[in-house]
Amino acid sequence: MLNTRKLGREGLAVSEIGLGCMGMSYAYGTPDDAESIATIHRAIELGCTFLDTAEIYGPFANEELLGRALKGRRHAVTIATKFGFKIDNGVRGLDSRPEHIKEVIDASLVRLQTDHIDLLYQHRVDPDVPIEDVAGAVKDAIAAGKVRYFGLSEASVDTIRRAHAVQPVSAVQSEYSLFERGVEDKVLPALRELGIGFVPYSPLGRGFLTGNARRAEDLPANDWRAANDPRIQGSNFDTNVKLADFIKALADEKSVTPGQLALAWLLKQGDDLVPIPGTKRRQYLEENVNAASVRLTPADLDHIRSFLAGHQTAGTRYLPPMLSHLDR
Repeated sequence: MLNTRKLGREGLAVSEIGLGCMGMSYAYGTPDDAESIATIHRAIELGCTFLDTAEIYGPFANEELLGRALKGRRHAVTIATKFGFKIDNGVRGLDSRPEHIKEVIDASLVRLQTDHIDLLYQHRVDPDVPIEDVAGAVKDAIAAGKVRYFGLSEASVDTIRRAHAVQPVSAVQSEYSLFERGVEDKVLPALRELGIGFVPYSPLGRGFLTGNARRAEDLPANDWRAANDPRIQGSNFDTNVKLADFIKALADEKSVTPGQLALAWLLKQGDDLVPIPGTKRRQYLEENVNAASVRLTPADLDHIRSFLAGHQTAGTRYLPPMLSHLDR
């Protein structure tokens, strides 16, 4: 069974490794609801009870999947979901107007078949809505008992500070892994100053660090990465695969999988940090959960640190339209 960690001074306790549920319904190939539900049930058995979803995953299908999967099990999990987009026959941009937030919360509660959301994130910062208004809307939902804790995703330090002054922020979610370390210089120090937990998404580099790194052109057309991840395209792949090869070699030395080593490294970056590797298969869930038992020595960490000091990830995290939604 996994240990628990606390996100933020408000005391939100969650499993030390969570489960990203997006790929069960969206972005990574054809959904298999039966296996996804079995994976959620197995996660609960293993103590991996911090489940991450969002209205945009599908859209809506992933929250609905969790609602079905958690019948009779809602008490055993912590549900995190997100708002922040205008969804009308597709995604039509950002929308964090307070009145829209209220509508989204109510709709998410119906899809999730629950009476409260444990952790509600603003998925992307809306430049047209003051963050103070966003935090105020979530504060009202917390007072009404519909939400327990407030989070932000891909937010800048200034945005985090302003939101936190209105409604305490329990967690900030951003991409963080051996593959992407952009939060280390400014965001993580600010979170620790403020007493806010951190939730790394894509902790396995969207699969790149699992020992199965593939070029964009080798992925099926229904895989989101094929057309949308510049880091695995062309010469970027040739540069970045050196990191994947390094991690695999070290993992082989320790008789663990590359993914387990990557997650173990993240867990060593602070006990206020809870990664949420995504999968829709029980096999990979069990592999990810077992990363909590991987022991990295000071020498291992120094070896990794030395490699990273001489390696620069090539390519941007997203294509320009999605980059424009990042508040950093």
